[in-house]
Amino acid sequence: MGMTLTSTAFSADGSMPSIHTCDGRDLSPPLSWSGVPAEAKSLALIVDDPDAPDPAAPQRTWVHWVLYNLPTDAVGLQQGATVHTLPQGTREGSNDWKRTGYGGPCPPIGRHRYFHKLYALDIVLPDLHKPTKAQLEQAMHGHILEQAELIGTYQRT
Repeated sequence: MGMTLTSTAFSADGSMPSIHTCDGRDLSPPLSWSGVPAEAKSLALIVDDPDAPDPAAPQRTWVHWVLYNLPTDAVGLQQGATVHTLPQGTREGSNDWKRTGYGGPCPPIGRHRYFHKLYALDIVLPDLHKPTKAQLEQAMHGHILEQAELIGTYQRT
């Protein structure tokens, strides 16, 4: 069946509620997953927006959240997850606001897509010292057993 990633806040390709955006409380959405391969040693999560700044003429991918070394026995993240509520052992990377933690959608124009990507890895990564998405992807290279994805959308009114 493979690994799956879902949220009770929005459906696949559905609109993300404003509570998870800069127009609301900027809380991370609740996420749940299943089907993690038995041989996995850790999980990683990257949330990004490939439509920045304008979906009609995207110029870059904006990174909203970077997590790694989530334990394989974790089954999800609660709404509004913070460094204090993340599963034990989880490490944070840097987002494109140059800080750790979740930064919600705040698109300047148009409806953007937000890719929530969960990776099952065959290793526990060393301390990468708040890696960027690119640094985490480089560290994960050759160690990804499986991947799940959930896309949410958001457009400011």
